[in-house]
Amino acid sequence: MTDTPAQTTQEPSGFGPPAAPSLSLGVVGNCAFNALIDPLGRVVWSCLPRFDGDPVFHALLGGEDGAGAFAFEIENLASSKQHYEPNTAVLRTELWDRHGQGLLITDFAPRFPSRGRFFRPTMLVRRVRPLQGTPRIRVSLKPRFNWGTTQPSVTSGSNHIRYVGDQQTLRLQTDASVSHVLLQQPFLLTRELNFLLGPDETLEGGVSDTARHFEQETVAYWRGWTQRLALPLEWQDAVIRAAITLKLSVFEDTGAIIAAMTTSIPEAPHTQRNWDYRYCWLRDAFFVVRALNSLAEVGTMEQYLDWLTNAVAGSSSDHVQPLFGIGLERDLPERICEGLPGYRGMGPVRVGNQAQEHFQHDVYGNIVLAAAQAFHDRRLLQPAGLPEFQRLEKAGDKAVRIFDQPDAGMWELRTRSRVHTSSALMCWAACDRLAKIALTLQQADRAQHWQQHAEVMRERILRESWSEERQAFAESFGGRDLDASVLLMAEVGFIDPLDPRFIATLDALEKHLCDGPYMRRYEAADDFGKPETAFNICTFWRIDALARTGRVDEARAIFETMLKARNPLGMLSEDTHAVTGEMWGNYPQTYSMVGIINAAVRLSAAWDTVI
Repeated sequence: MTDTPAQTTQEPSGFGPPAAPSLSLGVVGNCAFNALIDPLGRVVWSCLPRFDGDPVFHALLGGEDGAGAFAFEIENLASSKQHYEPNTAVLRTELWDRHGQGLLITDFAPRFPSRGRFFRPTMLVRRVRPLQGTPRIRVSLKPRFNWGTTQPSVTSGSNHIRYVGDQQTLRLQTDASVSHVLLQQPFLLTRELNFLLGPDETLEGGVSDTARHFEQETVAYWRGWTQRLALPLEWQDAVIRAAITLKLSVFEDTGAIIAAMTTSIPEAPHTQRNWDYRYCWLRDAFFVVRALNSLAEVGTMEQYLDWLTNAVAGSSSDHVQPLFGIGLERDLPERICEGLPGYRGMGPVRVGNQAQEHFQHDVYGNIVLAAAQAFHDRRLLQPAGLPEFQRLEKAGDKAVRIFDQPDAGMWELRTRSRVHTSSALMCWAACDRLAKIALTLQQADRAQHWQQHAEVMRERILRESWSEERQAFAESFGGRDLDASVLLMAEVGFIDPLDPRFIATLDALEKHLCDGPYMRRYEAADDFGKPETAFNICTFWRIDALARTGRVDEARAIFETMLKARNPLGMLSEDTHAVTGEMWGNYPQTYSMVGIINAAVRLSAAWDTVI
């Protein structure tokens, strides 16, 4: 549990201003939508009706005072505490006043099996009850539409309030005083109150009974889900929180997996490195699938492969774009949202992502790698077979054709094209895994075909990406600049980690890209200059490489540093500032949460050491 003293200047009324924007945020969701909640229990980000929708709550990116947020404020705030109900996505926030009176806010999005399917309405349930005394509170509910530019029309009934916009209408159903909510009138909290914000539909049961039932069932679902995870012996709490966060990044309707829940949190202060990550990158999704597979959570892979199969089937034979909308949208034009000032005023706020236009050749390896386990795992409800393999071979054919051609690379450089080592590496991985799949399917001729291509690629990559000057594998064929992505050579099985060339590469990267325990992506300047912050997944790649090369104690020490870099609720964003330790970049970042799982699985002592 985190305990946060209040850092606010009290207004004459005794109700202070909201907490300053930060990434110390809790996440609730149900694989249909998500909401981010700050340390004082204020909903500051939630896109509706789905992950990439209109941020009805947008206070994280600024706006007019109090707008785009949903808060329960306590008079004379003194401190707050926040924690998750263990092994669930149910968040609890305590607020305490200066007189020792306190309240508890319970936040969740309903998710549980019902009528042969998962019940996951686009509904946020907020329950508030006194813990001690009768604290005086006020409710501030100010959704906005059209990226903060439109104030909804408001209508109300005896137990509900409707917020009506052009594209959607939200209904709050509550057993609190509707008048108090509408007027933001302070009142004494003498009993438990329930607030269900969701579609413009009436409830079948009473407000309090429904909220109580939804909470019980949602807690039971998440505890059952985590119970089935195959956890490492050490760092179990960190792994469970990471796994739940990854699960919350799955859009179950289609199987897509988003890279992060936010847009436009800068990678570093005042850099304009602000991007919209609320879409499905084939690269990021593969790493999510693989991390959850390592915990025996293969259901996400099956859902994602449905989405991936459709994404590839609808693409041209010449090109698969690196990202799609969660509903398989291919056109994601990037624009600037002028109505919001940005995180801490650091705009621009971007909607859409120009990277959908890029050629990123590692995509073909990501397609094959994401699907590979489905051909070998007998637990699956729909194991892959020969027809799926034959479709997958098309990605391999493309990998063979383009593995040595220039592209934008995995870091999505907008003004520079090279033959990136990481892209060629993943094309090799496509052929290597296709050969292994063919053997499993007893297709000896196809196995030989793909293995021959893999061997040719491997020889070229080893020769052309090696920089004799730098004594390291460089970021591109014939290049000299260093890039952390070459550490994936060991992770995907391309090279023996004890190969002297790989060890020399790791040494060079540590010398030139590391700020203490943290690792930056690359050393060369890009479209915006040189990167300032450490990219968390690169630090985790370093941890993996250290462990594989026998430097396990160093790997464990850096992993412990990364665990301390998480926010108090156990989550990471994209980047960490090496000097201040502050989190930057979109949040929560699936890449970073994947790193926690991978490092724990790699470094943990075995279960048979204690049982």
